[in-house]
Amino acid sequence: MKEESEQLLKELTEAMGVPGCEGEVRSIIERHLDGFCEMSRDNLGNIVCRKKGSAERPRVMLPAHMDEIGFMVKLITKEGFVRFCPLGGWWSHVVLAQRVRIYTRKGPVEGIVGSKPPHILPKEEREKLMSIDQMFIDVGASSQKDAEKKLGIRVGDPIVPVAPFFRMAGRRYGGKAWDDRAGIGVMIEAIKRLGKTEHPNTVYGVGTVMEEVGCRGARTAAHVVEPDVCIVLEVGIAGDVPGIKPEEVQGKLGAGPQVCVLDAGMIPNVKLRDFVLDVAEKVKINCQLFALTGGATDGAPVHVSGAGVPTLYVGVPSRHIHSHTGIIDGRDYQDLVRLIVEVVKRLDQKTVESFR
Repeated sequence: MKEESEQLLKELTEAMGVPGCEGEVRSIIERHLDGFCEMSRDNLGNIVCRKKGSAERPRVMLPAHMDEIGFMVKLITKEGFVRFCPLGGWWSHVVLAQRVRIYTRKGPVEGIVGSKPPHILPKEEREKLMSIDQMFIDVGASSQKDAEKKLGIRVGDPIVPVAPFFRMAGRRYGGKAWDDRAGIGVMIEAIKRLGKTEHPNTVYGVGTVMEEVGCRGARTAAHVVEPDVCIVLEVGIAGDVPGIKPEEVQGKLGAGPQVCVLDAGMIPNVKLRDFVLDVAEKVKINCQLFALTGGATDGAPVHVSGAGVPTLYVGVPSRHIHSHTGIIDGRDYQDLVRLIVEVVKRLDQKTVESFR
């Protein structure tokens, strides 16, 4: 992977951006796309990056969500411990004993997710899945006053996993929030490349807010853009780890971008799906088809906006999503950037009308 792509991914994955607090990620987008397109924001906080080609229409929407799963301060106990609630879908197994960072008005505060030690739990409790409401964050405070006055913690403060970006064997990378900072990276790089080539349409790259709590930003973004066609830039689930059966989820790292044929919020436009697969075959990019019966993307509200929008969800395969640290393969990421550019170059008015 090119050094600039690697640095972009590092910036994106290490940025703080839980639902409702996506400003840091939005600033990264603005900085990297300055001079490449027109940028604006809607009232909910989405950033809309308009790259005009040789025609005003069709309007090609490329949404990727800026937010990540995280937590929020719910209560500070009299002893100075922080009770918290999830923002987005967490499996409590992956939360306990992890490092987190609370973003306060006085600056970031480090903490560790704790619970009762197993030594004092009855056997039946040790064998149960511990729920998040049984956990707390230890910030080293000695009292509620210490936590509030000295550290500046208050109810409503966002909490983010501590998980720095790192290189792994081959071309693989670890870090938090690949869902969906990988998609944001694809959007940024695709718009930059489209600045060097002609395309018969106008592209709207959109960094959306609050996807992890109900795809809220995509609703207002679709109203602003009024797209003619939409390709959602996301991650997919890599099924190449022990315990996952082929009938549960398909896909593996390094085998190419994933093209979703079904998720819990959308049946994609079949003609658009086949068009993307045909383009991939022409430019020799391997794609992986997969179905996801649990979970949805920004495509859910976009495809039923207005009079209906032909929509497809594509993704970078990722291991361990919705946990502190995930893994992607740089080859899948680069292939998805190239595929999006090649697809956009072919989306003229006649082609988009054929999807209806």
